[in-house]
Amino acid sequence: MANTSQPVRRTALLASGVALLGLLSACGAENGTSGTPQPSVSTPATATAPRTETGRGTATDSAPAVGTAPGDTAGSASASARTDGRCHTSELRATVGRVDPGAGQRNFPVVLTNTADRTCTLYGHPGAAFVDVSGKQLGPDPRRVPASPRTVTLTPGESAWAGLSFSSPEISGAPTATPKALLVTPPDEHDPLTVRWTAGEVPVGGGEPPVSVTALEAGTGP
Repeated sequence: MANTSQPVRRTALLASGVALLGLLSACGAENGTSGTPQPSVSTPATATAPRTETGRGTATDSAPAVGTAPGDTAGSASASARTDGRCHTSELRATVGRVDPGAGQRNFPVVLTNTADRTCTLYGHPGAAFVDVSGKQLGPDPRRVPASPRTVTLTPGESAWAGLSFSSPEISGAPTATPKALLVTPPDEHDPLTVRWTAGEVPVGGGEPPVSVTALEAGTGP
């Protein structure tokens, strides 16, 4: 009797191998891959690109904004003097005009002249103070005469003036002193200009401030 077990065993093994290959192919199709091995592709990480100038004033991450120099701040004194329109103390000269007596009063024009090479403006009342030879103030600050100030625009060489007035000491009987100088402070400034005082005694007491000052207006006086 012929032995049929070997052919049957080989047939069974072959059938099992075919079935296993079919199962693997089916699994690969479900996962979206074919049975053919695919080469692996390594994708490098994408680096974040630095921001660049957009043409609308947006600065890059690695460079300062165009036109900005280190240490150049808009708040500096030099930058302020270049950009604002106000007349600064350093751009002005102060003088006191001739006395204009009348009705027991002594009236003086205090003149501020633009010595800069640019046009600037003044607005309001100047500060004024009489001082002695040591720089000590004589009497209180002048009283500001109520007014509706106007902006005075000064081109180079032009002037504005304010009236400084007080009652004649001979008439008022107020205590007096003879100043060495008059300190004139332009509106909105802190540093005064010094003008030598040659007009004699001034009242330094007697109730309310005995000296008054008006707001600035264009010109050099009445």
